[in-house]
Amino acid sequence: MKTIDEFPGFVDVHVHFRDPGVPAAETTASGLAAAERGGFAAVVTMPNTTPACDSPELIRYQRDAARASGSPVRLIPSACLTRGRRGQEVADLESLAAAGAAFFTDDGSYVEDDRVMEEAMRRAARLGRVVCQHAMTWKGGGSPATHVIRDCALARRLGLGIIPVSVETDAIRRDLALCRVTGCRLHIQHISTAEGVELVRAAQREGLPVTAEATPHHLLLTCDELTADDAAFKMAPPLGNREDRAELRRAVKDGVLMFATDHAPHPPETKARGFAQSANGIVGLETAIPITYRVMVEEEGMAVDAWARAWSEMPRALVAGLDAADLAPTRIAVGEPRAVDVAAFASRSRNCPYGGLTFDCWPLIANS
Repeated sequence: MKTIDEFPGFVDVHVHFRDPGVPAAETTASGLAAAERGGFAAVVTMPNTTPACDSPELIRYQRDAARASGSPVRLIPSACLTRGRRGQEVADLESLAAAGAAFFTDDGSYVEDDRVMEEAMRRAARLGRVVCQHAMTWKGGGSPATHVIRDCALARRLGLGIIPVSVETDAIRRDLALCRVTGCRLHIQHISTAEGVELVRAAQREGLPVTAEATPHHLLLTCDELTADDAAFKMAPPLGNREDRAELRRAVKDGVLMFATDHAPHPPETKARGFAQSANGIVGLETAIPITYRVMVEEEGMAVDAWARAWSEMPRALVAGLDAADLAPTRIAVGEPRAVDVAAFASRSRNCPYGGLTFDCWPLIANS
């Protein structure tokens, strides 16, 4: 029997709309349509556009595009930590904050230079803004061009470059040390390893102002189950193993992690060359609520209200000036199984491995 629940508006603090830059993959209008279809009241766009969002003008560009779309979903741009996302010079955080940047991140790139990152965190702390970090450092060796997957049977069979756990944990350790020094609020994006989760747990027990997010794909899938050289399953950070997935789920249930999609659309040709040569990322806005409800509520026994808080109250706290009263509620229907129809997505992109999977929980949108 179908039941309907209503919650404070769900917020996705990690989406890529490729606008400006790659309209074939996603525009602001198509991205917001996907967000509305997915049940979200607000989204935060990442700054790794072309050009990178490191100026007030580009924040205004995105907001103007959102208004022009007529979407009821609120769009709040985040802004770069460093100029051009090059990691060499801190961006003009003060003017970006004044223009309404949700928070600061170089998502897609890790700020490797300790001094640059410390300066950015000190300035962000003075502004009362969160710093969000794509926690993958290559100081220990390897590169994102040649290391593309976690250790698993498929990686060994195909001879693919393996991404060690330390790529994530070394990055988190460095940033936690800077959090202690600067007092800046720190958010770890798309965490993927059990070891990384334990670092965040320990930091929260210590009282550091640290949060982190888990994506639907890291909560549902594992590298242990991969059988084919299919780049629909390639993302950064990569899928973890079964132990990583189990710890991510425990951390969400414990309130250590919130949800975010890392919605990452790509044109089909950029995802057609297997793990070694394809782009990272998966579209996720239109499947996030069904997936997280299944894995956390139905499979892990998480309370529905706690599940909803991980999509609403927890992510909302990252965004400067975002009030629940300003957002439309999110409504869901449970008990009507429906299969994922990738061809019917509102997103312009189809880089998604969920086609045909059936879920029992779906968002309700206006007039549905």
